[in-house]
Amino acid sequence: MSNCQTIEELWETHTEKMAEYGFDRLIYGFTRYRSGTSLGDPEDFIILTNHDRAYSDVFMGEQHYVHAPMVNWALQNEGACSWGILKRMHNSKTLSVAEQRVLEFNASMGVTAGYTISFKSVSARSKGAIALTARRGMSQGDIDAIWEEHGRDIHLMNNVAHLKILTLPYTAPNRSLTKRQREALEWVGDGKTMQDIAIIMGLTSATVEKHLRLAREALAVETTAQAVLKAAFANQMFILEA
Repeated sequence: MSNCQTIEELWETHTEKMAEYGFDRLIYGFTRYRSGTSLGDPEDFIILTNHDRAYSDVFMGEQHYVHAPMVNWALQNEGACSWGILKRMHNSKTLSVAEQRVLEFNASMGVTAGYTISFKSVSARSKGAIALTARRGMSQGDIDAIWEEHGRDIHLMNNVAHLKILTLPYTAPNRSLTKRQREALEWVGDGKTMQDIAIIMGLTSATVEKHLRLAREALAVETTAQAVLKAAFANQMFILEA
């Protein structure tokens, strides 16, 4: 897994390995733009999943994750948690109406047993987690027994996958940069002036500014400094061409 060069290759390797333990459907999410009241723009999330579209289009597209009990658990905790906690939450009547609706939707899609891992964050603005859904027909007791035997290895592999994902280029929908836009941002990141960049790239200053403006628009930010930061977060700068 550590040798994977793309997120697609890494994700395929990881999902195949997790399926060996009974987790055949995964959904991974990461944001660097969390605030006190929001996870940021969903278009800036890193989302990886092998759930079918019927599930993911609703869970993510209709923002069911906002009210998902295990997502809320992940935002407040670190480590691994059995979905057995959901039964205790239900019995203690601590679930909100919106949370109960998410559980009903999950049950209708066969998402009933599993584990959630919330990764340690080094920044208050970032958060990553993964939901490991057990194969249909497996009970929470079945998957808890597997976790009892292999949980430390599963937890470790998911942490390695998470850390590896953060090193790989990721282009969110509608957030991709052209080669020229990326190059202009790289020179800004190196501290070059507009005139310097124009000479280095063999362009006029006006054309350089156009590339930077289009980069800001593509990344949905207001300033070039913000564009450099966001592109760096997504590993879209200083990358090796295939």
